[in-house]
Amino acid sequence: MSKGIDKEKALRQLSELEKLGKDKRLAADGWDADWKILIAVLMSARTLDKTTIPIAEELFRIYNSVEKLASASEKEIAEMINGVNFYLNKAKYVKALAETLLEKYAGEVPHDFDKLIELPGVGRKTANVFLAEQGEQTIGVDTHVDYISHYLGWTNGKKQEEVENDLKSIFPEKLWGKLNWILVRFGQTYTNRKEKNDLLDKIKKIN
Repeated sequence: MSKGIDKEKALRQLSELEKLGKDKRLAADGWDADWKILIAVLMSARTLDKTTIPIAEELFRIYNSVEKLASASEKEIAEMINGVNFYLNKAKYVKALAETLLEKYAGEVPHDFDKLIELPGVGRKTANVFLAEQGEQTIGVDTHVDYISHYLGWTNGKKQEEVENDLKSIFPEKLWGKLNWILVRFGQTYTNRKEKNDLLDKIKKIN
């Protein structure tokens, strides 16, 4: 848990992480429709954003509406997204997600956490990253957020929700929506584990 954490020190550590991370486009960034944001984030799970983004761009170029995506077959979607990890499962989710958005929400993405996590393939992280992109103060806990938060001693939570709650208790609410972007950009800038850990060791020593 985050009890006993020096919150001012954690803020200084976060500021250093933000400076060290390169300004990379992440999977949730730069789309012109909510459904594209949600599907791009879903597709990025366990896959580098730099791999996911061009694949998502091509998918949305061919299937440029929720209706077209819902009418595509799983096989057609799978063939288009086979560069992302677990693409067969993701193709199934993408199609089912498009169908559900049409059936239940007239093709619009709900901006409500409880409704989002009921959608096919959408878990806590995807829902929270989507909502943060909409300006909501939510924290998407992915592998980068989880790793860095544990390394710096901000949390010892085992579940996403525990990590999320620990981070919420440390950082002011106005920063929650930025946390995923800051930590993921740092994590994707330093992909060599030794280099990343050396930098995190220095950040750990910040007073």
